Amino acid sequence: MDGQHSWRRVAALSATAALVVTGGGAAAWAATGGGDGPTAQAAAASHVVISEAYLSGGSANAPYTTKFVELFNPTSKAVSVDGWSVQYRPATGTGASTSTVALAGSIAAGGHYLVAGGSNGATGAALPTPDASGAALNPSGSAGTIALASTTDKLTLPAGSVTGDVATAAHVVDLVGYGTSNTFEGHPVTGLPGNSTPSSLQRAGDGATDTDDNAADLTVGSTVTPQNTGDDTTPTDPPTDPPTGGTTATIAEVQGTTDTSPYVGKTVTTRGVVTAAYPTGGYNGLYIQTPGTGGDVDLATHHASDGLFVYSTKAAGDLKPGQYVEVTGTVSEYSGLTELSATTWSVLPDAVPAVKPATVAFPQTDVQRESLEGMLVAPAGHYVVADNYDTNYYGSFLLAAGDKPFVQPTQAGRPGSAEAQAAVTDRAARGVVLDDGATTNYSSAANTSKPLPYLTGGKPARVGAQVTFTTPVILDYRYDAWAFEPLAQLTPDVADAVQPVMFENTRTDAPKVAGTLHVSSFNVLNYFTTTGDQLSGCQPYTDREGNPITVKTGCNARGAWDAANLQRQQTKIVNAINGLGADVVSLEEIENSLTTDGENRDASLAKLTDALNAAAGAGTWKYVPSPANLPADEDVIRVAFIYKPEVVKPVGASQLLVGSAAFDGVARQPLAQTWRPVGGGAKADVVVVSNHFKSKGTFDGDHPGPGDTDSGDGQGAYNATRVKEAQATLDFAHAYAEAAKTDKILLVGDFNAYGQEDPVKAITDAGYTDLGATTGKQTYLFDGYVGSIDHAFASSSLAGVAKADIWNINSVEPIANEYSRYNYNVSNLYDTTPFRSSDHDPILVGLDLPVKSSHADVKLKALTAKAFCSAGKVYLSTSVVAGEPKHPLDVRLTTSYGDRKFTKVAPLTSVSQVFATGKASIPAGNLTVAGYYWDGAGHYQVDTKAYPAKDCG
Repeated sequence: MDGQHSWRRVAALSATAALVVTGGGAAAWAATGGGDGPTAQAAAASHVVISEAYLSGGSANAPYTTKFVELFNPTSKAVSVDGWSVQYRPATGTGASTSTVALAGSIAAGGHYLVAGGSNGATGAALPTPDASGAALNPSGSAGTIALASTTDKLTLPAGSVTGDVATAAHVVDLVGYGTSNTFEGHPVTGLPGNSTPSSLQRAGDGATDTDDNAADLTVGSTVTPQNTGDDTTPTDPPTDPPTGGTTATIAEVQGTTDTSPYVGKTVTTRGVVTAAYPTGGYNGLYIQTPGTGGDVDLATHHASDGLFVYSTKAAGDLKPGQYVEVTGTVSEYSGLTELSATTWSVLPDAVPAVKPATVAFPQTDVQRESLEGMLVAPAGHYVVADNYDTNYYGSFLLAAGDKPFVQPTQAGRPGSAEAQAAVTDRAARGVVLDDGATTNYSSAANTSKPLPYLTGGKPARVGAQVTFTTPVILDYRYDAWAFEPLAQLTPDVADAVQPVMFENTRTDAPKVAGTLHVSSFNVLNYFTTTGDQLSGCQPYTDREGNPITVKTGCNARGAWDAANLQRQQTKIVNAINGLGADVVSLEEIENSLTTDGENRDASLAKLTDALNAAAGAGTWKYVPSPANLPADEDVIRVAFIYKPEVVKPVGASQLLVGSAAFDGVARQPLAQTWRPVGGGAKADVVVVSNHFKSKGTFDGDHPGPGDTDSGDGQGAYNATRVKEAQATLDFAHAYAEAAKTDKILLVGDFNAYGQEDPVKAITDAGYTDLGATTGKQTYLFDGYVGSIDHAFASSSLAGVAKADIWNINSVEPIANEYSRYNYNVSNLYDTTPFRSSDHDPILVGLDLPVKSSHADVKLKALTAKAFCSAGKVYLSTSVVAGEPKHPLDVRLTTSYGDRKFTKVAPLTSVSQVFATGKASIPAGNLTVAGYYWDGAGHYQVDTKAYPAKDCG
């Protein structure tokens, strides 16, 4: 599941909270030197709207204790709200509103109004002083209806879309339906991550967009920004004539030595060299810096910045980088950024020393960062990508200064421990945004025709990849976050001149893990062959042209909308699994066809197996049929096994854990199967148990029991349930293995628990080894932190012969590469490679089990792997000679770009395959060749051949 964790609007969190970063933003209302009016907003509201709804106040990780509804007046006149109210009705309600808060007073033009409600607990800071409040207003965090009414009488709203005449008749000024609500404008907002994840519903266009479609107008953002009538700091148009009594000051004097200028509210004239200009993209201004400053800055003695943001669209268009200018305007602090709202400016003829980029490592304290605010910098030291989720939306990355991304606190240490807190502190010290010099939301309907910066062109920008700065940047501060800005708005057509960084390409082929049997766990991202167009009631997520892509809500399907989108999803999954090098694969999040349309429970599993065999060769894969004894209450997704019969055989029947209160009606029941490598005897038998524990989130209708409410320690909701599931799985695995007469047990799957959380500790305390923890890699990315919720646990008798690695093909990739984002932007980044085939990374385990085999009898010869160019794309030519002199061989050629099997290859015969990569460039990698024959025992050889990187661009 991909979390909604936008950085655009960021709350000021407590000192113990993780630093949340923004992609940058500019004032929605543009004040320019020429007296321009407000910046045009697409589908701007003509009335007061609900601009933000914060629904998880007081829950674990909550930034604020109290829930709130924020109103915004986008009109040019004050609006009285006397006699109005904010009301709430549960998602499935059909009667009158269940709670109301009466309003009084007025909302200034361009102003906000804060309505405080109830709370889920004691976590978080206090809200700014609300303009109205009522503890009875306690909306659900996952689904419901909030209405702004022009009456204090409780409304009885009709189900469906409430807009136009229907809304007027019902006394509705504005309405927001979310989750599974039956009442909404157009469509409800979806994608709420649960109460334990800081978030709020936020209206686009800085709160002013209103197309009468909640799903289009509001998004879920992880940053919470309550604003009351006294908190509107939005700049207004400067007066045509500047106030009298102006002061001349240097930029350093304007900036001062604290986070607030000593000249706030005063008219100041200052001089500087233009270092960056943003006449387009929404920043509406430029940066100037004192001549001759910068260079080798000593942060121990440098206390005041020599750079300053000048707020004026017209000045940004008139002035050019390198010009020495004099600017007059009023000083203000806009969301923490010191700026000068320019009224007049001129280019000076003086010859002055050049501005030099300050060559500094990213400061670890805000005091030192303030001393560089607005200055030209050449970031020193190493940087890596820490999060690329928002790149698909706002063209921005979260970077980590140093060599490693940020690790989930409960991956780094036990909940509440010093190690866990150190992970939070680490992010606060090292986190900085890399932005695009614009406020553009590329996912909004108005902007999907604008190609994404940084990603357009298809070159990877993966979490953990090293970032190399090729040009200086501005150290900027907007929406409570520090950011590196290019010196102009970055768009793909000017990337060669403007893009300030290059990204290391960290894509690799599947890891090679020693062993005679290879087992993997792979979460297949809601692989459903029952598509949304086949079931009644399904509602889709759509691309930029309105074409359905994936299922949003309304039915039991969860995956692709139709056959074309299923094919896109399936192609990536097939290439990933065939390139993984596994002999047994535990699948999670595959459709339970019995629960969707009454088909055979294995229908989707069989179709995926057919697709794998179509690509790899007939008979390469088989699936384990469902056991006879099934639970009475199952989820629409399930776990399953596929395997390569040439290499391994199932022994006995598989078994589901049936009748466990920890799983039935709660989560996916574990599935156990005994496996025996071909050529091995009973001593080589190993039991593998596939798992998918209860998730961390809460949804409408959930009723967490004791220990399951999110406590705020980082483990999320349903932690007690997951601990019970861990214990039940251990008992189940032990009993199944005892019946199978083996003590070799491997527990694999999606445990929805990071490496130091209670469910994992329950398993490791039982004597199991967490093999993934030995790799130094993680399987999942959430909210700018990496961690592993996918695990492989080996019993004590197996751990000594087990090794593991993780293939980072999914979690670290931009979500723009996923099939679910096909044609969301004019830069369509979908391709058929394994990369971003899911949101979880597969873990590969090698087990050195005793088998009778002879590598010397196979003798593969003359391996070749050569990359070449054709029509601007890379092709990979591969070949091998079957060298065994007595027996025909089955030979398999495997690369990251495909897998080809040849059967009954005669001795000393060459086989070859050209793989189309579909890419203009590829990294260095390896061809893997497996040769095999069976004469009552297994005889095999596996060898590799390296090939170099190739660029055909």
